[in-house]
Amino acid sequence: MSVDSSLSPSLATRIPVLSAREVEVLLAWFAFDSKEEAAASLYISQTTVNTHVTRIRAKYALVGRSARTKSQLLARAIQDGYTSLDDW
Repeated sequence: MSVDSSLSPSLATRIPVLSAREVEVLLAWFAFDSKEEAAASLYISQTTVNTHVTRIRAKYALVGRSARTKSQLLARAIQDGYTSLDDW
């Protein structure tokens, strides 16, 4: 998924680049109540989901936009064009 190019330049430079797999795992986690359910839907382990989410959080922290909760990560993903409210 591409990042929205209409974002202001200052915000666009602060958007972490997530891999396609990181986005896939993140969206699966948003869709389910737990990381265990997200993992099962992707045929991966819960540990792998945890690893992806930890890396995603680290990427956001590196650009000065920490996201410590699931809700904060969802907000960041919407802001950055990785998903939209219409998807939910």
